[in-house]
Amino acid sequence: MLELRGVTKIYRKGGRVIRAADGLDCSVEPGDFLVVHGPSGSGKSTLLLMAGGMLPPDGGEVLWRGENVYRWKPARRNRYRRENVGFVFQRFFLIPHITVYDNIRLRYNLRGADAEAAEGIAELSRRLGIVERLEHYPGELSVGEQQRAAVARALAGSPEIVLADEPTGNLDPENAGIIIECLREESRRGRSVIMVTHNHAYLGAGTGVLHLVAGRAAVPAAAGGTDRGNRADGGRE
Repeated sequence: MLELRGVTKIYRKGGRVIRAADGLDCSVEPGDFLVVHGPSGSGKSTLLLMAGGMLPPDGGEVLWRGENVYRWKPARRNRYRRENVGFVFQRFFLIPHITVYDNIRLRYNLRGADAEAAEGIAELSRRLGIVERLEHYPGELSVGEQQRAAVARALAGSPEIVLADEPTGNLDPENAGIIIECLREESRRGRSVIMVTHNHAYLGAGTGVLHLVAGRAAVPAAAGGTDRGNRADGGRE
């Protein structure tokens, strides 16, 4: 299980104090698909970075299987990111001078799983509809194809945690639907999935919803505080 317990993250800018996370609690079990929703600046991306071992909180704990990720030595935290976490970045971050195939294969290389690469890439490219684009370079792809390639790279090697930062942002409904269904399939396969979005249309995509306002969990007034999806624990009873 991945848990964030009372995490706090404070940024200071021009004399202002910005609480991107303010005593935030969140837990995601294998098979959960948690949708994190909120306006710009509510702390959604900060939550993902802390969960992924990339941004230490100022307070609280990030726990993976009961161990505090930020008490590990850097080498172990690097291994956690490399072996356990697949991250879908909002801006793709595909390497422009290598092919889509090699962008995806890089994840297998980093994990020391080269023997799995060919079969894994074939399956991922089929699921995401980019089979015919594998030998192209990222700059030759449409925005939707680049996003699907970025998702394939994040899922390469079957990471136990999938963190997706606005993976449907600025995509047409067809491309967005492909990515949402792929993330659902990952949760059905037992992965812990957290997807950040500002789009109300995708609130029902997962097994639970965490609404953020100014770094805190909040229940929308329209939900009346009774919606199962507003739970910050993946929606489990």
